[in-house]
Amino acid sequence: MLSQIDWARPWYDAVRPAFARLPIDVNCVADALNAAAAPLALLNQRGLPLRFVPQDDLPEGRAYEEFIGATGCVPTRDNLHDFFNGLVWLTFPRIKQQLNALQAAQIALAGVGKSRGAARDGATIFDENAALLVVRAGGAGEQLVAALRAHGWVEALYERRAAFGCDAEVWLFGHALMEKLVAPRKAITAHTRVVVAGGDYFALPHDGRRAWIDRKVAAELADEGLSTACFTPLPVLGVPGWWEGQDHGFYADTTVFRPKRVV
Repeated sequence: MLSQIDWARPWYDAVRPAFARLPIDVNCVADALNAAAAPLALLNQRGLPLRFVPQDDLPEGRAYEEFIGATGCVPTRDNLHDFFNGLVWLTFPRIKQQLNALQAAQIALAGVGKSRGAARDGATIFDENAALLVVRAGGAGEQLVAALRAHGWVEALYERRAAFGCDAEVWLFGHALMEKLVAPRKAITAHTRVVVAGGDYFALPHDGRRAWIDRKVAAELADEGLSTACFTPLPVLGVPGWWEGQDHGFYADTTVFRPKRVV
């Protein structure tokens, strides 16, 4: 299963260190994740130890998110979807904890039901398909964000490509998004949350930046909550340096880089 993943691709930069900590001599995904999680002493929002358990441990009819919140147990199948989910828990545990708390609270308030509501929809989209765009406060970072939100793709991703690395960087978060990128297609699009950082952030090493993002975004979610309005679209293969042939014509493809809809 794991041989399908091209770990050299930059969209896996966020979770590659977590993958490197997994043991290779285990029988299932849950056991591998538990071995890597043990030194981190991960907890859920209620302070219960986090454990990856077989999918069969989830009682029939019980909501997945509520079960994690109540027990600290993350039902895990031997597939790529749940494998990436576990890697994100190892990489951004505070954000995952806060998302689970939001989801569990909404289920407690309104039940599972057919309609999730805006807050639970936002948390689910974040969990499954989010990317985090970290930008330097002021100047080039804010101009880049404005262009992206206006769907000014050529300006944001081609003309301002030099901003990536020094004033902006993208970290993937959604585990379903990572799974889709095992077989990359130009149309794969992330729901992107903008995270504003001071200049000191960009001087940190990789693990320092990861930890800063985890603390910052988790705190924002706790303070502000979440809805579907928090996101802006970003075709992942359009991130400068993340795919081949990113010339002007690449971004002029309106079947992928679509103009902003006029309401």
